[in-house]
Amino acid sequence: MYEWDTDTRVDAAGDGRFAAHLTDRWAGAGGRPNGGYLVAFCLRALGGVLPHPDPLVVGAHFLRPGVVGPARVDTELVRAGRRLSTGEARLTCGDREVLRVVASYADLAGASGSDLVLGEAPDLPPPDECVDAYAGLRLPDVTLSDRVDVRAPKPFGWAQGRPTGVPRAEFWLRFADGRPADTASLATLVDTVAPAVLELGVTESSTAELTVHVRARPIPDGTGSAWLAVRAATRHLAGGYYEEDVELWDATGRLVAQSRQLAVSAGR
Repeated sequence: MYEWDTDTRVDAAGDGRFAAHLTDRWAGAGGRPNGGYLVAFCLRALGGVLPHPDPLVVGAHFLRPGVVGPARVDTELVRAGRRLSTGEARLTCGDREVLRVVASYADLAGASGSDLVLGEAPDLPPPDECVDAYAGLRLPDVTLSDRVDVRAPKPFGWAQGRPTGVPRAEFWLRFADGRPADTASLATLVDTVAPAVLELGVTESSTAELTVHVRARPIPDGTGSAWLAVRAATRHLAGGYYEEDVELWDATGRLVAQSRQLAVSAGR
């Protein structure tokens, strides 16, 4: 099994409850489990109780940091319809709820209707012509950077100690062990890369809320490539709070996920 599948495993314990174990292998700044990693537990549990296979809309509210060790996920089926089903999941570490997720699921394989895409995938050189976006920078307590590969035409400015002042980035992303992305893991991937707001000199941030829209099942290219093209940007930083918008495009040039998170920054 791939790392993401092993490290986000949930085991049914009856009555919509699932047992889980948070590892230290997906830690972000401060050594705390990454937010997208926490969301994965809720989505895997909801995938076990909802009748549709694909998360479509995910709304995640982070109440406090997750804690490495045993955890549980409590789920509730809110509604099951013909095209959509909705559920709620609560991730608890010890006796403290750390995350609450409300998600609607659908079957994206059977999606039908009009198509109109006014945007386009980032125009990037092939991944093998790009470089490590972090310029080799690795922080001791940030293990998340070992779980994903991030390649860009040139390293991020902040990673070289020279923030550009422009909080936008386009780059390639994939799980480091080559796991192909699927609809369940997209909500993790949108939150695995250091935020673009670091280009403003911000040194630390934490997410308050994350919304993910899954648009399609990712399709690898003819070589089986697991790379996704990413566009990330922040437009407003006010009172220490900022939004980050992320787009993920698969190897065929199709938009597969969008996200927006509201986060609080420090160190600017």
